[in-house]
Amino acid sequence: MKAEKEEGSSSEPMVIRTRCHSIAHCFIAMLIWLAAIHLNILLLLLSSFLFFSSSTHAALLIVGLLLVLMAIPLNENSKLGQAFARYVGRYVPGYFPMTLHIEETKAFNPNKSYVLALEPHSVFPLGSLSLLSITGLMPLAKTKGLVSSAVFYTPFLRQIATWSGLISATKENFVKYLETGHSCIIIPGGVHEVMYMNHEFEVAFLKQRHGFVQVAIETGSPLVPVFCFGQRNIYRWWKPKGKLYHHIARTLRFAPLVFWGAFGSPIPYRTPIHIVVGKPIQVRRNPKTYKKLRLQKFMLAFYQQLRNYFFEI
Repeated sequence: MKAEKEEGSSSEPMVIRTRCHSIAHCFIAMLIWLAAIHLNILLLLLSSFLFFSSSTHAALLIVGLLLVLMAIPLNENSKLGQAFARYVGRYVPGYFPMTLHIEETKAFNPNKSYVLALEPHSVFPLGSLSLLSITGLMPLAKTKGLVSSAVFYTPFLRQIATWSGLISATKENFVKYLETGHSCIIIPGGVHEVMYMNHEFEVAFLKQRHGFVQVAIETGSPLVPVFCFGQRNIYRWWKPKGKLYHHIARTLRFAPLVFWGAFGSPIPYRTPIHIVVGKPIQVRRNPKTYKKLRLQKFMLAFYQQLRNYFFEI
């Protein structure tokens, strides 16, 4: 991947364009990053086939391997894992390619922690990769991405997620990493945005989503609105409808759906993604009091910046 920076004036954003100069590397990096779910499905189907074709030992070996990968302790600082993560961070952004629009670079202190509130989720919030430390695109020293706890019970996926800088989306983790100097990427709409996802337009589900603002106030971390344009087009997908599906999604804390990319594979279609990073909204620390008026003030500022983005790209 090659990144080209375009410095704007004080009133214009910095634009960072990524390019891929090796489609082979980009393709392999995408497989490492995104093929885990499909690989698990294939292995489970294979084990079922072997079991019913009297190859019970082979089937049990596959199931045993998956169970071990689900339970084995992970080391986020593993040399092998970090090598995989750097490879993903180097080549994946240029595949689409991704373009990062940072409204005011000088407003960020590399050593300060920020709440990066990204919308929308889409099938996968692939644009969030551009905010992680492994790409080196954001002017921040340390970042973590908060994702569903279900990710860390999924073989292969939990390994890649951990090495890439993702953590389980609990308030305890959120607060802990902010207080240790990490900026945290969170998608406020979460699973609801997948449940209500539409083929015609992006869905941002922000009604009654105040938790990320509360954590920003509790830790004194500036709130940064981020919006990704183009994620809707990177996958084709199908999901059930109705109340039962919504109930299952809420219970599992992720929304099951069928999705596919180029040639029916887990590799997404190559379509440009634009990630717009707004100005940090300064927050004064108050670890005990969440007054309704304060929450509304910061939510309104957050909404206003998101609305402005639709007129900038």
